[in-house]
Amino acid sequence: MVKVASMEGIIYNIDKVNISKVIAPPYDVISTNEQDKLYNLSPYNIVKLILGKKYETDSDNENRYTRAAKDYQDWKKEEILKSTEKPVLFYYIQEYTSPKGEFVSRKGFIGKNYLEEFKSGNVLPHEYTMGGPKADRLQLMKACKTNFSQIFMVYSDPEQAVDKAFNLPETSFIDVKDDQGVRNIVYVIDDEQAIKKVQELMQDKTLLIADGHHRYETALAYRDYMKEQNPNFNEDDGFNWVMCYYTNLDDVNLKVYPTHRIVTREVDKQNLVTKITECFDVVEINFDESKRKQKKEDFVNELENAAKDNIAFGACFKGENKYYLFKLRDKAKVDKILESKDVPPVLRKLDLSLLHKIVVSDILGFSDEDQMKQSGIKYIKKEEEAFEAVENNRAEVVFIMATPKIKDIKDVSQEGYRMPQKSTYFYPKLLSGLAINPLD
Repeated sequence: MVKVASMEGIIYNIDKVNISKVIAPPYDVISTNEQDKLYNLSPYNIVKLILGKKYETDSDNENRYTRAAKDYQDWKKEEILKSTEKPVLFYYIQEYTSPKGEFVSRKGFIGKNYLEEFKSGNVLPHEYTMGGPKADRLQLMKACKTNFSQIFMVYSDPEQAVDKAFNLPETSFIDVKDDQGVRNIVYVIDDEQAIKKVQELMQDKTLLIADGHHRYETALAYRDYMKEQNPNFNEDDGFNWVMCYYTNLDDVNLKVYPTHRIVTREVDKQNLVTKITECFDVVEINFDESKRKQKKEDFVNELENAAKDNIAFGACFKGENKYYLFKLRDKAKVDKILESKDVPPVLRKLDLSLLHKIVVSDILGFSDEDQMKQSGIKYIKKEEEAFEAVENNRAEVVFIMATPKIKDIKDVSQEGYRMPQKSTYFYPKLLSGLAINPLD
């Protein structure tokens, strides 16, 4: 049974700050330049809590984590941050225009989720995580005893009963556009009957972590740490819960985008293409420079169409005015190769399983460690940035991936497996600074 709860949240006092100057993207997408920009926007920007700067003079007693804890306490004393008057949920709408000109309005809510191990089957991961980010987040959580950002959860609700349970107030708490042009609208929900209805509706759901695997696993580690420190703990203690954003997997407004691969290590192009075409048909799309933009669009559209009922991916090499579209031809041969590598059937239908296990590992010779650490191979979310890497000679080859199928993500998770690393990109990212969840 999934346990969702309202939260006695901490929010920015909009009488004292300009909300547009204190919000920030999630910590893991903030570059050094972006960090500087956010620092300069406001002395109270949430970046100082989620991703504080490092200094050469840092020590065990003075560092980004201790500074975050001090700022957090100071901001509460100064009433820059304040508590909600009672336990609430936050209804969160994100509106934007997709790259294809489609208006999208993704809806969900923010609340607390009772922490469960993945083996319970109630909360499922869909990707693998790395140790470094988890250690960093755990230090921050120990210092501040707080969730500053949400775990992104999805659940299945074909009838949209959960969304229908909310009766939105006339006035939103936050209505702001971020630097990606996404409009973020947040309503504070304090109606006890509505909250109770949502809790009841969520009880029989299975939750899938769409984004925030590191933060969820960190929350589990922090819970275990706190239990050791507090042998007489009880279920309602704050550290047994984690702040989450929940959205409906069956809503057409939930969009998932691919993550592309660029290879910076030297590549034998002829050998690579020859080896791939042992199992794939290839379509070559030639163009001159004046037609690059249109041919690129045609190529991506053709890839998406091919991937609807077959495994397909694209490629473009440095120094060539040509796109390659690879479409699986010999499924039996590929299945045999993947079976020999102990890849379960549910994962054999994924383009990235084939790309990584056969192309990247066998043909290009990347080790699993190389792929995990992105040594010689990089994972790029934005399609245009992936193309630009090879167009500007910063990569030897780029592999362009088709849009992941939500059904595949569900199937893989429900069978107890995880998608290949960096398989999905749920856009837009959730802003930090909309709500804060204290754990003490």
